Amino acid sequence: MCRKTAGGGGYSINIMAQADTFKVEGEEHVAVHDCWTDDDGHPGKLKKSSGQGYYCLHCGSALWASDPAWLQWVYPYASAIDSELPRPPELVHIMLDFAAPWVQLPEGEGHRHFKRYPDESIEDWHRRNGLYQP
Repeated sequence: MCRKTAGGGGYSINIMAQADTFKVEGEEHVAVHDCWTDDDGHPGKLKKSSGQGYYCLHCGSALWASDPAWLQWVYPYASAIDSELPRPPELVHIMLDFAAPWVQLPEGEGHRHFKRYPDESIEDWHRRNGLYQP
C-alpha cells in the first residue's frame, strides 16, 4: 500500500489475517480501489497489480488490502484493527528503496531491513515466529 495514504509517519504497518475469520463492521462505509506498483523503481511507470485496497468512504483511512493470488489472507493496517494485537517478536521494514528521505528507521535487535520485499513471505514469518494459526 502506498505510504502516502497510510498516515503521517511515512510508512504503513500491515499485518496478516485469515480471510475467513476477518470481520468488518460497517461495510457500507468501505470503498475499494485497484492497487498499483512501482517495483521497477521507475517513478511514473506504475503498473496495475492484482491487489485491491480498501478504505473508509468518509475519511479516506486505509483499512486493508487483499490479493486474489492469496485468497485465504487479507492484509489489514494494524491501525484499523479494534481487537487486541500481540506485540510482534520483531519488526520487518520493507520497500525501503521507496522510503521518504526524512523517515528515521529504527535499528538494532528486533528490526530487519529490506530494500524491497524479503524472500520470506509474511505467512512464513508467522510460521517462523510461532504465530501461525491455521
